[in-house]
Amino acid sequence: MLNYQRTVGRSVSCAGVGVHSGKPTTLTIKPAPPNHGIKFVRSDLRNPPCIPALFKMVTDTSAATVLGFDGAIVSTIEHLMASFGGLGIDNAVVETDAYEIPIMDGSAFPFVDMITRAGIVDQSARRCFFIIKDPIELAEDDKFAAIYPDTNFRISYTIDYNNPLIGKQTYEMMVDEHTFAEEISRARTFGFYQEYQTLKQHGLARGGSLDNSVVIDGDKLLNPEGLRYDNEFVRHKILDCIGDFSLLGMPIRGRIVARKSGHLFNHQLLQKIFRHKQCWETKFLSQPEPATQPSSKTLAF
Repeated sequence: MLNYQRTVGRSVSCAGVGVHSGKPTTLTIKPAPPNHGIKFVRSDLRNPPCIPALFKMVTDTSAATVLGFDGAIVSTIEHLMASFGGLGIDNAVVETDAYEIPIMDGSAFPFVDMITRAGIVDQSARRCFFIIKDPIELAEDDKFAAIYPDTNFRISYTIDYNNPLIGKQTYEMMVDEHTFAEEISRARTFGFYQEYQTLKQHGLARGGSLDNSVVIDGDKLLNPEGLRYDNEFVRHKILDCIGDFSLLGMPIRGRIVARKSGHLFNHQLLQKIFRHKQCWETKFLSQPEPATQPSSKTLAF
């Protein structure tokens, strides 16, 4: 269990396009001090606004998770936030010169690779954990999302599509930096060709391609390289879930169970969690010896 807060060891950058805007974007991840949290800075705007990565800043979940503050937005943050949450990064500054985070290859792995190259640094401040004490459930039609007490952070996710290539898939895992990197981070976003055409007609998915999405047309997979995992679809849903719940702003000790959920339903569960304050608490889990020197860690995947 990681008891100390963490940041990245140095600044690291990447460039790509926004999947919906099609606009080129340069993104830079920078170290941040303890108790800073994850914050986005729009470097393309005058007096660049700083947008905290917290669920109360969510302004839209229709096509991606969008944060807004002081008249500025940052969009499609879920894969980057999943990388921070999965790798246990508490503090970082994310500078971007456009409103949409680059989609890269449609997974979280390019961001995991960036963070790994930058190095992960343990800081002197202790971590405060979000502890689930009592169940909180949300159901609507065939959608379900809930969080239950657990000594670790676990996710159980089920998808069920009326499509022969996907069908019903369930995956359950304990989330830590190694399981995230190995089992989840490479899973790409996916969609159906007809939906892609509809999004294009509405001015979305302008940057979408087979290089950054898994695309299904009827019973055919259009990506010539095939899938990265046999159940890549449900693994990507877990990736998105980790990104959405990282907006709590602190590591979770609880078990998420979701069926046919998505960004909007995940956000609605977060809202319900904060309406039921008797069901959770925040606290330090141990009394470790103070760290005398921050340590740098490099992961090998």
